[in-house]
Amino acid sequence: SGISDQPLSDEETYQGALNRVRRAAMLISKADYWVGIEGGIEENEDEMSSFAWVVILSKDLIGKSRTGTFALPKPIADLIRQGKELGEADDIVFNRSNSKRDNGAVGILTGNVIDRIQLYEHAVILALLPFKNPDLFSSGT
Repeated sequence: SGISDQPLSDEETYQGALNRVRRAAMLISKADYWVGIEGGIEENEDEMSSFAWVVILSKDLIGKSRTGTFALPKPIADLIRQGKELGEADDIVFNRSNSKRDNGAVGILTGNVIDRIQLYEHAVILALLPFKNPDLFSSGT
């Protein structure tokens, strides 16, 4: 993604998703759409939260959206502050293995009411708005 393994801001996380979608378009030029997704964390005041950016690209349009944001518990935030990635911190705190490829932090924390895929689902749909309404968005490319 061309950014740090654990993005630490909204801007860095967005840049990671944008880099991913651009790289996908370079590697596979014959596609209708390319998608880049990047998860990140951000500290605000005394709280750390997690979210992801989705960027969808076509030859003519770009769509982007951010997932919902959720607070991380202090033990996980402390491990991230010590240099761990969110998935690694989850695995340590919850005694799991490779949870970032499974239900993710959101799935663990919500008891799978919302898993990682569901968290991304609305953001992907919202990032597709320019493709659903090209006449309204085409001047923004």
